[in-house]
Amino acid sequence: MSGAPAEITVPEWLARSVGADEEGRRWLAELPARVAAHLARWDLTLERVLDPGGSLSLVGYVRRDDLSPAVLKSGRTTPETAAEHTALAHWAGRGAVLLLDADPAQGVLLLERLHGDIPLRSLAEAKAMLEATSLLHRLWVEPGTGHRFPSLADRAGYLADGLRRHRGLPGAVEADALVAEALETADGLVDSATEAFLLHGDFHHGNVLAADRAPWLAIDPRPLVGERAFDLARLALDRADTLVGSPGVPAAVRRRLHQLSDALEVDRERLRGWTLFRATDLGLRALAAGRGEDAELYLEFAGAL
Repeated sequence: MSGAPAEITVPEWLARSVGADEEGRRWLAELPARVAAHLARWDLTLERVLDPGGSLSLVGYVRRDDLSPAVLKSGRTTPETAAEHTALAHWAGRGAVLLLDADPAQGVLLLERLHGDIPLRSLAEAKAMLEATSLLHRLWVEPGTGHRFPSLADRAGYLADGLRRHRGLPGAVEADALVAEALETADGLVDSATEAFLLHGDFHHGNVLAADRAPWLAIDPRPLVGERAFDLARLALDRADTLVGSPGVPAAVRRRLHQLSDALEVDRERLRGWTLFRATDLGLRALAAGRGEDAELYLEFAGAL
């Protein structure tokens, strides 16, 4: 078994993403031993750790005891990711990667192996959007009686708290009016929401991979229950650079929202509002992480709305 802690290298991207605070550094220090323990527990052989991998998780290609391929994912649990295993179990492979085993308390999942080198982003934009909207139709299902998924109000509140924290950052002053509008818009949308579907929560072209048993399957959900426009707003922001870099940015942004809302029968104005909120959130998160170009991109997209 090739799972000794010394053989498990934490990717630099993960170390940078998680190691900014003391709690994150403790989690990183314990990560190799945690992965090794689950390799032994589930009788897995580690082939390799994906690098760069995820921003919140170490992802390893493994073989099960019958030599079948799988993926071991050990992630840092956040309010957004805590119900990932529950959502995957609920979908049971329909539209999403199949959950093979889980240790939720440790944030460790054993997953079906997909083609990690072939994301939906590898397709031309028009084709990728067509495949993405088709897949969302399968993912948006009833959450089930007595479910424990976070609500849209919970998630919007969590994201709004982050917006307020980042509002005072150097470089965020010019976006203050945009932040205020985004917060006010989200409050109104939460109060008037009437739908209650299980949502992926972070659905974009990079979180959809080619598979053997289906053309495309979703990965890395940050699940919640709420209205579909919230989920679709994240997809609307995919490849934002192609729209922001085109002539007539506001018109290009409106066309994309109209196309997506029509394809999935989602109210256009609610999609516009959630896209504004999510673009502003992503912009300030990027600013906080020191990714100035990404921050400028998302905030310009938000401004075009």
